[in-house]
Order: sequence, then C-alpha cells, then structure tokens
Amino acid sequence: MKDNHQSRGSGSRSGSLGYRRQLLAVTCLAGSVLAAFATPARAAQPAKHHTPRHQTSSRNVPKTARTASRATVTPHVAHELDASAAETVSVTSSRRALNGGGGMMRVETAPHAVQTVTKEFINMRAPTSTALDLIQNLPSLNVTMPDSSGMQGGQIQSRGLTDLDMGLLVDGAPAAAAKYLSENVDSENLESVSVTPGSSATDLPVMSAAGGIMSEETRTPSKKRGGLIDFSYGTNNLSREFLRLESGEIGHSGVRGYFSFSNTHARSWMGAGTNQRKHIDFGLQKDWHNGSNAKFFLSWNSADFVIDNYPTSDQFFRYKHTGQGYGRTDDRKSNNYWGNNNDHWNQIFISAPVHIVLPSRLSLDIHPYFSFGQGWDASPGGTTTDAAGATRGLTNYFLQNEYRSVGTVAKLNWEIDRHNTFSVGYWYENTQTIQSYPTSYQMADGNAPSPNWDAYQISAGDKQTAGYEIQSLFVHDTAKYLNDHLTVDAGFKFVMTNIWNKDYYGRQEANRTAPLPQLSIGYRINNHHQVYLNVEGDYRQPSAVDLGWLYTSVAIPKNQYSIKEELGYRYHDDYIVADVAFFNYNLTNRIVDQYVGMNSYKPFNIGSQQMRGFDVMIAGRPIHGFSPYASVEYLHASQDSNVFDPYLNTMLHSKGTQAVMAPHVIANFGLTYTYKGFFANGTVHYTGPQSVSIAGDQRIPGYVTDTLSMGYHFKPFMFAQSPTFRLNFTNLTGSIVRTGAMGAVYSAKDPSTVHSGNMAPYTGYGNSFMVSPRFSMTGTISTAF
Repeated sequence: MKDNHQSRGSGSRSGSLGYRRQLLAVTCLAGSVLAAFATPARAAQPAKHHTPRHQTSSRNVPKTARTASRATVTPHVAHELDASAAETVSVTSSRRALNGGGGMMRVETAPHAVQTVTKEFINMRAPTSTALDLIQNLPSLNVTMPDSSGMQGGQIQSRGLTDLDMGLLVDGAPAAAAKYLSENVDSENLESVSVTPGSSATDLPVMSAAGGIMSEETRTPSKKRGGLIDFSYGTNNLSREFLRLESGEIGHSGVRGYFSFSNTHARSWMGAGTNQRKHIDFGLQKDWHNGSNAKFFLSWNSADFVIDNYPTSDQFFRYKHTGQGYGRTDDRKSNNYWGNNNDHWNQIFISAPVHIVLPSRLSLDIHPYFSFGQGWDASPGGTTTDAAGATRGLTNYFLQNEYRSVGTVAKLNWEIDRHNTFSVGYWYENTQTIQSYPTSYQMADGNAPSPNWDAYQISAGDKQTAGYEIQSLFVHDTAKYLNDHLTVDAGFKFVMTNIWNKDYYGRQEANRTAPLPQLSIGYRINNHHQVYLNVEGDYRQPSAVDLGWLYTSVAIPKNQYSIKEELGYRYHDDYIVADVAFFNYNLTNRIVDQYVGMNSYKPFNIGSQQMRGFDVMIAGRPIHGFSPYASVEYLHASQDSNVFDPYLNTMLHSKGTQAVMAPHVIANFGLTYTYKGFFANGTVHYTGPQSVSIAGDQRIPGYVTDTLSMGYHFKPFMFAQSPTFRLNFTNLTGSIVRTGAMGAVYSAKDPSTVHSGNMAPYTGYGNSFMVSPRFSMTGTISTAF
C-alpha cells in the first residue's frame, strides 16, 4: 500500500469456483479467521445494565461514523438478537430519515465537524467511483482526480492542508494514499464515507491528522445468502465487471461473509495507453449474543496503469488553445511511449477489529491491521549509445521491493456509571520501505522491462531503506449529563516514534515525541438544535517513503505540529439539515511535498502557517421527490514565515502571503430527484483561485466542475431482485481547467522542480498540474440476487 505520503504498501487471480465452492471457501476461511476470536468472546459473560453498542458511542453517532469520531465503545447488553441485528434494522429503517440532499449529508451529533455521504448517494454514482469521487462536494474539500475510470485516485485539499496531512482509513485502519485510493475497496462494498476535517480520535492509528480523517466504512455481510452483479461500459473504452457472493449466516454459527471480484479496463483519456485493474474484497463478521463481535476485511489489488504526464502551464495552455495534447505517445520507437511510463503494483490490506464484552462493566477492543505491497513506476530516461554503437532508449525506475506496515490498537473500556465511560489504550505500528532507483534499456517493442531483468538493467541505482516504529499511550473519558444533553469528551495521546533511513552512505535516526491533548464539548439544546466546541493538538511526521527520497546527508525533517479550535452549530427538522463550523488552525514546521516524477514526492519544511474560516452545509429532506444540497467554505490561510529557497539561494519574502494550495472559497450545489423507480442527481462544484508556489509568483484561476447521474430501478424479475440501469456523466460542459497543483514548489523560477515528459528534468518551468478529464459517460446495469 502506498502510505498516506504517496508510498504504497501479491496476490493471485480469482479462480472460477462455482457458487457452492465459493460458499465452501467462505466457510473454511471464516472458521480459520474466527478461531482466534472465538475463545475470548465465548468466555465473555453477559453483563447487566450494559448499553447496546450502537447507542453507546461517546458522541452518540451511528456505527458508520464511529471510526471518524472520538467515540468510546462501551459494553453491550445481553439479548437474544446479535449485536449487528439492531444496527442493521436501525440503518435500513432510518437511513433516509437521517439523510438530507439524497444522501449527500447526514444528521450528525458528534461534538466536532463531521461530513458524510451515505449509501443512498453512493448507489447513484458510477461503480468506478473511488471515495474521492464521492466526497468531492463536501464543503471542506477540493478534490482533484487525473482520470474518470477510477484507476488512480487523486489528491485532496482540506482547509489549507492536503491529503498528506490527513489520516485515510478503511474500517479504522490506515489505508492507501489518496493518489492510490482505488486500491482500498470497491464502491459496491462501501457503506459510507465520512470526513472529520478538524479532529482525530485518540484511539485512531494515524501519524498525520492535522487535516483530519477520511474514513471509509465497508459493508456488513448480509445474513441472507445472495449477491450482487453489475456491468459497466463507458467513454475511453471503459469496461468493468463486478460480482459479489454473500454466504449468509453459515449454519447457526453467527458467522457471515462475502467475496467480491472486479475487473476494470480503460484507455487513457489524454494520449495513448491502456489501464488495467483487478480487485478482490473479502469480508467476515461474527456476532455473539452478549454483544461481542469480530470483523475481518481483506482486499487485494493488482494495477497496471499509465503514469500521466502532468502538464506545466505552457503545456496546459497549448492544449487548451490548440488541442495539442501532452500525454504519452503510441510510437513504440519513442522514449515517451506509454508502455515505458507505467505503474505496476500488487497490494494486500487486512483489518480485523474485535470487540469483547467483559464482566464488571468492562469491554476490550483489539484492532490489528496489516498491509504489504510491491511494484515499480517507470518513466523515460532519454537515450544513450550502447557498446555496439546503437541508440537505445532508457527507462528510470522507482522500485519498491517492499512496503510493509503492521500495527495494532488495544483499548480497555470501563463504564464507571451511566454518565461516565473511561478508556485507556496502546497503539503500536512498525512500517518499513525498501526502495531503489534502477536504470534499464527500453525494450525493442517500446515497453519498460522489469527493473530486475538483468538482460536490460544498466544500473541497480541507489538503494534506500527507511521506516519508523511508533508506540503510543492514550486515555479518554466521555461524560454525559443533564439527561444526555451535555457531552464532554476529554483525552490525551502521547506518541513516541523512532524514525530512520539508510542508504549507501550511512544511517541516521531520530527519536520524536508528540503530546496530543483533546477536548470536545457538545450541548443538545433540544431535539433540533446543537452547539459544539472542539480543541485539540495534532501532528504529522515524515513517512517512510518521504525519508526514502532523502539521502542521509539531509537531516530528517522536523515533525509538523498543529493546534486547532472548532466551534459549530447544527439544526435539523422534518425539512432541512444544517451545519455551520468555524475553525482556526496554527501550524509550526509545516511540511509540504514537491512532485519529483514517477508519482513520487519529496518533503520539505516551510515554517509556520495559520488557517481560519468557516464551513456551511445545508440539505433538504425530500419534497415532492426533490432533495437539494448546498455547501460553502471560506478560508483565510496565510504563510507566517519567510522561506529560504535552496534552488535560487535566496530568502523568499512569503510572510503574510496566501498559503500555497489554499483557495479562499469552495462552493457546491446538488439536487436529487426520485419518483417511483426513477432517480437522478446533479452536482456543481466551484473552487476559487489559489497560489501554487511558496513565493506566490504562480497561481491558477478558479474553476467549475459538474456531474450528473440518472437511472431506474425495475421491478424484481425471476432471480433479479433489484434490476437497475443507470447513467453517469462527468464534466458535462467539457471544461478544460486545472483543478490543482501536483505539489508545492518554492518559486516559478526554480530549476529542477518539475519532471515532465521528455523535457530535461533540470529545467525550470514552475509547477505541474492535474487537469479535469474531458466529458465522460458510463452506463451500468446491476442487480442483487
């Protein structure tokens, strides 16, 4: 899996098992996985006066938002229904009651800002959607994506920060970076996506949360046997097939699971090239009558896609005004042939949370997680003359022989009384990357060979190993008074890190600590009004792959630290749902990342920054089938330090200027319409002008993007329980706009800042950019069975 700083953390192809054999495979794996969980959970004794899990979150939020909140799970009641039954009934019966704007907003009660899209909205979008497609209309976010087929993911700007400053989670475990978000989970297996732009729970395993948390919640396996199948076809020769098989409850064991496989193929929208993705999701859940439960989620992803050439300003305007593209070529004799610019990656991800109810008002949560990935990125390296006098193309590589991350969170909860729940916990994580930068001859057919192929390899290049070990202790207390109208969450997390990197020239390491206090207060005035206050400290340390791009002669960057305050108000009734949040951030040792080509980044510090502003969200309940949604953010982000530019050897007078990649205004509008089986949703997004260099000498203007979804749910027919046809459109107006910079640069005048296509990498052209893909349409037929 590439981590949240653009690293990536093998699998085999799906077999052709019949349906009965699929169920047998699910049964066998369920038994092996849950064997470890069965003994402690079976030993757990029912405890009187325990509250059901879905009602005891310290912030009283639904299950799908729990990983994004600072919730403390308390012991469950012993009853005849298993733990998930009440939650399933609650979700299915009240989902629409909690939603506004067709699922683009949800009623929240946590004492901090939470922005969520739900299954109602997800089901209207194209199956190729990643979580980034789904959250791009939330008020705090500007989302940029390089393709419309869901192969690559993209980038996030959030309140003046980026996805590199955020914790990105799947079921509460660290997952792939935004640039590779498609590795995580297929959209059909997503229940919701939540963003907490200003807060991070004490028990979450994140080392980068100044920009908050984005949490993907996977589906709970069905208790009934069945499945889902869909087929998609669209622009750029997109084709996608998806199949999910549900085991239902296996016997009377309480175990249920699902297995899904998808295959996606598409051409590059800019230039030549084809892209391929194969993905497996596997989920299991076991519930006990006393409220204990165990969940297991595994995903495997194999991807081969063309690394885009992200254009400079000159390339972009040439394309916009003349139509001359900047993508890869189909000329096999060219060093810029698309087969010589590809990303090859295999990834496995596992998350296995367990909740055990203990006697005496105690409960224990254990959440192990694991990710492992291998692969390489290839890019053109110019030409050379070999020993025989022939001119041959060169290929440069970023080879990651291993990205491995393993960790666990353990938390003991004590329900002191009906007002107070106390938790104490421990988080451990060990992450390592082994990477090198070989050079090889380009193959005669134009493709890049494997970087390990001796017949083509010229140099093994520099080899670097980097990683970190995190140990963290945390405490948390949730108190509720005044008939639960007043909620006070207080916590403290202390993080201790040993961080290191190693190359041919030596090894360096550093021991870092980060104290992270948190306080949230929420007051529910009545059933319609709520106010909340949130104050906390967060940090970001350089990732393992950040360090892999730095030689040991360069000091390990200091940790970024932030103090954040948030004040909010919520209102909801039978007609509208509204949320207003005011925020103020102060950051020291701000870390930004410079794009260095091959989908890789290098970090550097730019001193202090301040961000302040407000978010507004409002959504309507269905009225005659119409459900409107609107949101806006105003942001004033300023650079509080002058920054030294090592390329120009000068001090940039950046203090007081607009912070880099921090637009003043982001606005969204959405409208959903449903009538009988027909449904439709349209969205419009606006992002204002922004600076894309520290010096402020390069900017991009504001832009508008749009989407449209429509379809029809037919009546059940034979085995097809929910036959559905839908069409999804993006960029309906065909706008040619830059949606964001690839990273930060000191100045537009700097040399050696952009690696772009076949142009010399040591020539200064300013920043490089993501461009909104052209108009696309995707048609999908699907049904449950």
